[in-house]
Amino acid sequence: MAKNQVELKTKELAELDKKHFFHPLTPPKLQYEQGPPIIVEKGEGIYITDVNGDRYIDGMSMLWNVNLGHGQVELAEAAKEQMSKLAFSSAFNGYSHEPAVRLAEKIASLTPGDLNVVFFTSGGSESNDTSFKLVRSYWKLKGRPEKKKIISLKRGYHGVTLGSTSATGMPEFSDFVESKAPDFLHAKAHLLNCELGDKTDPEYENSFRGVIEREGADSIAAVILEPVMGAGGVMIPPEGYLQAVRKLCDEKDILMITDEVITGFGRTGKMFGVNNWDVVPDVMSIAKGITSGYHQLGGVVMREKIREPFIQSNDVFFHGFTYSGHPTACAVGLKALEIIERDNLLQNVNEMAEEFRKGLKMLEEKHSIVTNTRNIGLLGAFELYEDPENNKPFAPEVGAAFKVVEEAFKNKLLLRFIDWEGSNIVAIAPPLIVNKEEMKEIFEIIDASITAFKNSL
Repeated sequence: MAKNQVELKTKELAELDKKHFFHPLTPPKLQYEQGPPIIVEKGEGIYITDVNGDRYIDGMSMLWNVNLGHGQVELAEAAKEQMSKLAFSSAFNGYSHEPAVRLAEKIASLTPGDLNVVFFTSGGSESNDTSFKLVRSYWKLKGRPEKKKIISLKRGYHGVTLGSTSATGMPEFSDFVESKAPDFLHAKAHLLNCELGDKTDPEYENSFRGVIEREGADSIAAVILEPVMGAGGVMIPPEGYLQAVRKLCDEKDILMITDEVITGFGRTGKMFGVNNWDVVPDVMSIAKGITSGYHQLGGVVMREKIREPFIQSNDVFFHGFTYSGHPTACAVGLKALEIIERDNLLQNVNEMAEEFRKGLKMLEEKHSIVTNTRNIGLLGAFELYEDPENNKPFAPEVGAAFKVVEEAFKNKLLLRFIDWEGSNIVAIAPPLIVNKEEMKEIFEIIDASITAFKNSL
């Protein structure tokens, strides 16, 4: 296509976008006035290409989900083959089909402990909403309907449906609608000593344990947490924390839900985030990496004891989505899991995690404003402080993380900035197929972007 034709196409798409496409998690006024910052046309490996032919490194696996990278023809072929045979079939009224059955079996073989039963959804928000309904229904069937409160963590992200928004510990999401679903509470994250029972800790009353004691364990259905917080800033828990929460739940007869939407399917170097700490939750929410983003699919995996009261009852399970167990999505999921195992991607993640650490260390040594570097597998972040030694953050109006991410974008690298109560966090999560040379290129661009930001001060 000639250059002038490309320019005309880009301009046309941008104008149509401004006129007709209302974007998620985007300032509507900015979008309406300026249009999209990028219009993506294709992808290959860790790279995407826009309609102008400019190529970018996808340093965030888009939304932490394109784990296998872009342009995976095998996934497209799996979708085509299944769509040609059976594109869709309902799972209501007990109807079934092979892709859903095979994928449920495969997931059960990968999850820890007796997490052996799968309910399919279309994505992470639906998965968490389903988890909340499931645990409340479980206690109702067990003759304890008063156990209905859900405790999540501040800074935790669990989605944007009404229930999952209410569990999300970021006030911007609930403030957006000025309303939340009832019986959702929030605790402060990663208070290890408190969860172990240290009542002398000044934060004790804000911990899971403190909230449970204040509300009464008989009113709590479950706690939910991400093994590693993603959108909240890539916050890795202290060693022993997940085990302490598991022990607390057992002690208080409360169910434990883990949100593995980001951490599942290899992102942390293990198949699931909880595998890093040998913890088995009662319920696990999954999505994103299960299809590498090539089809909309999520799920809830439950222990057999959670299913037990449901199969002892004659009642209908009055919950489900049109696309629960979508045949094409399940076929893509099966192929994605096959590729993860066949290509030894967990090994690659762990090898590249070391390159990740080296890159973060280089940034910290070279730039005095870089601090709190961290990663687990291919999920990591660093923070920007005006004076890290004296714990002095940049003033909010500086927009440090935003500007570094903006510079990276100019240099053809997609990253994500997280501004939580004045923090300046830059998140990095490349596809699991990334190689050593590509990791080097990612950190060279970040290095240059930080330098450009410092020169602008």
